[in-house]
Amino acid sequence: MGQADPTDQTVTDLSDLPPVWPGRGLFVWPAIPLLGALALWAYAVRHTNVSRLDDFGLVTALHPTFWLGLVLLTAGFWFTLRAPRHRRGWPGAYVLGLLVMERATQAVLYPTPLYSWAWKHDEVIDHLLTSGQLQTAEQLGDMAVYDQWPGFFAAQAALVRLLGVDSAAMYMAWWPLASSLLLLLPLLLIYRTFTQDRRLIWTAVWLFCVGNWVGQDYFSPQSMAFALHLAVLAVVLRRYGRSGGPGGSQRPAVWTVVLTLLVVAIVISHQLTPGMLVVCLAALCLTRRYRSWFPVITTVVIFLAWCLTAALPFLSAALPEMIASVGDVGANVETGYGATPTGTGAVATSWAARLLSASVLLLALVGVLRQRVLRHRTMPLLLLASAPLPMFAASSYGSEMIFRVLMFMLPGAAFFAAAALLPKVRTLAADAARESGTRQNDVRSRLRPGVWVPLLTLLAGTLAFVPSYSGKDRINYFPPQEVDLVRRLFDRAAPGSLVVAADRNYPLAYASYWNVDHYWFLEDDRRHVDQILKDPAAVLAGDMAGVEPPGRAYFLLTQGQLADSEMNGMLDEAQLNRVREAIAASPRFRLVAENSAGVVYELRPAGGVER
Repeated sequence: MGQADPTDQTVTDLSDLPPVWPGRGLFVWPAIPLLGALALWAYAVRHTNVSRLDDFGLVTALHPTFWLGLVLLTAGFWFTLRAPRHRRGWPGAYVLGLLVMERATQAVLYPTPLYSWAWKHDEVIDHLLTSGQLQTAEQLGDMAVYDQWPGFFAAQAALVRLLGVDSAAMYMAWWPLASSLLLLLPLLLIYRTFTQDRRLIWTAVWLFCVGNWVGQDYFSPQSMAFALHLAVLAVVLRRYGRSGGPGGSQRPAVWTVVLTLLVVAIVISHQLTPGMLVVCLAALCLTRRYRSWFPVITTVVIFLAWCLTAALPFLSAALPEMIASVGDVGANVETGYGATPTGTGAVATSWAARLLSASVLLLALVGVLRQRVLRHRTMPLLLLASAPLPMFAASSYGSEMIFRVLMFMLPGAAFFAAAALLPKVRTLAADAARESGTRQNDVRSRLRPGVWVPLLTLLAGTLAFVPSYSGKDRINYFPPQEVDLVRRLFDRAAPGSLVVAADRNYPLAYASYWNVDHYWFLEDDRRHVDQILKDPAAVLAGDMAGVEPPGRAYFLLTQGQLADSEMNGMLDEAQLNRVREAIAASPRFRLVAENSAGVVYELRPAGGVER
């Protein structure tokens, strides 16, 4: 057998599992671990109490059967994947089960949507539905940036109208599951471009799911833009290759239109993703197979056209700061006030997340070194895994660039990490020679370290996902009482009012942002925070003064703010309680709402005249 051309786009000699039609018994048994795991999950969510979360978030609240279900699911996936006589649909069924256990658990357990930024995005959609038009910075201030990248919000506003619901809050708790499902098709298309080995493909998908802990699957433009980003890469890899593979060098007009529409959707929805897409497409041009500049030029032209028109007001104001941040790598790993996990639970879950990402990247390196055939035939995927790294030095992106880089690296890194967990790649000729021996030694091979070590590695990553993804649920979960309290505040806040809070970690934090002002004092200079701690009532009353009628000034403190401040190294619960007690004792404030989740005080008007 001659040497394979390393430029072939579709690699067929990585499939060492010839399809064999199974008997009825062989078809049924893979369902047993899957159904058992889902049954354990269902039992766990029915017996998990989230009313009082500690610093470990959902980790310590989960019923033990949840963890047993994850173990059973992972083991069933691994042994089903290794069996050469099972139908190909079972690995996909296990991945769907994994996504349900990973991404639907919170939606089932919590009666309200997670994450303050998701609530913020719901308010942006509400503003679009209310105003019926996009507005400028003169009208909206800093929030006008969302009107300059309105793609995701306009689409969600249309969906809200189509479904006939009151707001996106009616379904956004399920968005992590929906957005994760959207990633599966482009991921499979990308991986199948380079191999037909279903073990490699589905192990890579599994590792991608457990490695994608950074939380960008929530109700946000980034979640949709990332799915579109992978879709563009799938189209380019499968339809813009110069040799081999489907499509070859022929690029029908329909794929040009599809590619253009996908890029437009990305550009009008998110600021960062077009830049990531450009560097990834440019990296592909380093290979002979994908040396087509059309995707790169198309993306750059559309991106620049948008930046120089609709997004120009924001970029004109932000460009000096963006330029100054280039090369400031330290901002991506910044620690200190407001950026340091504090407490045993916060530190432990933070380290779990870091170790999970480090393990996937280390496995990817082992896969590249171990599987020599992959280094040649999947070089484009290796470039895609490495291309986002320069963005780490390009900007801090609010100290979040490191998380975004990890996310954009993950599709390629998961593929090579999966290769590290599998046996050496064999040719089809070698498979034919070994096929009869493989069946005879099947039981004996399951006792070898080559089976159990990868399984334990896969299991460790799957279990580590839970604290990495759900370890901060004490911060991200807002009970119904907190939602009700904040809603009561904004129901009474007249246009022109001011809401003062410790920080923005509470539901509806941006409610009525187009006619109500917001001030979060923990985001102010630390010296001013210290002044507030010395004399809370006097300093905050001064900060809240000057509101013109009919507006009023309100002070809001909720348990979400307490959790965020304490777990991120700002003020602890005792300090914030002293602020609350000082305001409660001051004659300049009066209590207007209170429940188990927090309090709302109103600043009395100057002269003590009530309205």
